[in-house]
Amino acid sequence: MTITIRTAIPADVPAMLTHFPRLAAFELPAKREPHHFYQTDQKELKKWAAGEVDLLVQLAEDEQGTLMGFTMTRMGKEFLSYEPSAHLEVLIVTPEAEGKGVARKLIEGAETNAQAHGAKSMSLHVIATNVRARGLYQHLGYYEEVIRNIKHF
Repeated sequence: MTITIRTAIPADVPAMLTHFPRLAAFELPAKREPHHFYQTDQKELKKWAAGEVDLLVQLAEDEQGTLMGFTMTRMGKEFLSYEPSAHLEVLIVTPEAEGKGVARKLIEGAETNAQAHGAKSMSLHVIATNVRARGLYQHLGYYEEVIRNIKHF
């Protein structure tokens, strides 16, 4: 199977929007609802399509042009050093594409794109209970640096 990574265009957005619930396809932390994990990202993608926000959006397709997954990356300053950095906001792989190397290719594409835009690093957030994603990121060279604590009232 050939996987192609390309820059997304606004016409891709309707198909992409249907896959956002995948961001909550793991054991959710206490007091969290599935929509907490994707409602803001859906809005950001719509704003990007309308030209209202600046994101690097890429998608993966197979030979037939079928959407296999996508990334949304935001450029900015690294949180401690303030060097140019990128933040991987969204990584989604469709259920049919799981286990086929799509996530790895998407992350590599996002990293290459971020470096081309001047980034010296890339960060991402992952929920502690999302064991599969944590393993993937560690396998790709990411390490856990900050631990966030929260107390719900």
